[in-house]
Amino acid sequence: MKYIVILGDGMPDYPLEALGGKTPLQYARTPHMDWLAQRGELGMVKSVPPNLPPGSDVANLSIMGYDPARYYTGRAPIEAVAMGVDLAAGDTAFRCNLVTLSAEKNYAEKTMLDYSAGEIDTGEARLLVDELSRRFADGVMQFHAGMSYRHLMVWREGPDNFTLTPPHDIHGQIIGPYLPGDSHGEKLLTLMRESHAFLPHHPVNRERAARGLNVANSIWLWGQGRKPRLDSFPDKYGLNGAVISAVDLIKGLGLCAGLEAVYLPGATGNIHTDFRGKARKALEKLQEGLDFVFVHVEAPDEAGHQGDLQTKIKAIEEIDEKVVGEVLAGLRDFPESRLMVLSDHPTPLSLRTHTREAVPYCIYKGDKIPGNPASAFCEEAAGKGPCFDQGHLLMDYFIWERF
Repeated sequence: MKYIVILGDGMPDYPLEALGGKTPLQYARTPHMDWLAQRGELGMVKSVPPNLPPGSDVANLSIMGYDPARYYTGRAPIEAVAMGVDLAAGDTAFRCNLVTLSAEKNYAEKTMLDYSAGEIDTGEARLLVDELSRRFADGVMQFHAGMSYRHLMVWREGPDNFTLTPPHDIHGQIIGPYLPGDSHGEKLLTLMRESHAFLPHHPVNRERAARGLNVANSIWLWGQGRKPRLDSFPDKYGLNGAVISAVDLIKGLGLCAGLEAVYLPGATGNIHTDFRGKARKALEKLQEGLDFVFVHVEAPDEAGHQGDLQTKIKAIEEIDEKVVGEVLAGLRDFPESRLMVLSDHPTPLSLRTHTREAVPYCIYKGDKIPGNPASAFCEEAAGKGPCFDQGHLLMDYFIWERF
């Protein structure tokens, strides 16, 4: 038996007047996902426990079969695993975004204009992180370059009891109320303020400004936590597998769970990613003998954070055609297989951040499940099916249930 999970990050949304009261999932042309919904089990899953934030870290941990209440330690330490950054037991990792803030003189009065600094190019970003290291790294504070705007800071033997806000949660808002506080937070705030003193003048940012692009004029620290420890996915389910994603969070989750993290050169984490390449790589891994592949596509989530309706619709349609469609065609070579298509959390365009509502899932196992020829893959249709109130149990059901 072969198992494939295709996860479109942030696909669900709210009904929009601009779409005649439809959600982007309802409006987008998704013939392959609709075909699955008509022939598989369509339902909803609550991937975020009520006492945890509705981030992709919590939600994907849950979708992969791990109870976040037991295993969650923070986002950044998961990303550290993917980046090859070794954390000691007492170290605290932080996500270090490169962001664009407005021009007010007082740092606390600035507005969060762009949590991604215009989705800054990875090569440009690495030069800025190198400058952060040159100025700030001291053996206690360390900086590590990641992809685009997503980077890492490690505080060796540092505290982890902070209240920090993801920058994508405060788009268009004055940052003062969301800055780090208390004695430990003052250290983080100093780094953020001091980064703003020199980053705008770096040659990378001067060139970006000349090209009319958003400049990465500050760092923003959040997502802190200590080294995670997950039980082995192969031991739990008896399956060897891999994750395919552009983002370090998903790669890190896979590695922590004992899965392979597949490198795909064309994977970017936005609408320009190699959609079809992810599907083909998943099928290739099954051909090589793996039992399980988790394919994660970030593009709808990024569009949701940007408030970009047309890009979100396009991302959903690209997932349907180039990922789901490609996988469905390839599964002809694997007559004993199961496919699950779902999301992790909504990223509503009106809010530009994550919410904790349940999300649609569809499990397809050939003709083993009675179908509904009138159904479609969307929030409304899925809401008429079963609902998993504990998201981490869905993976057990997907793998072990005898349909």
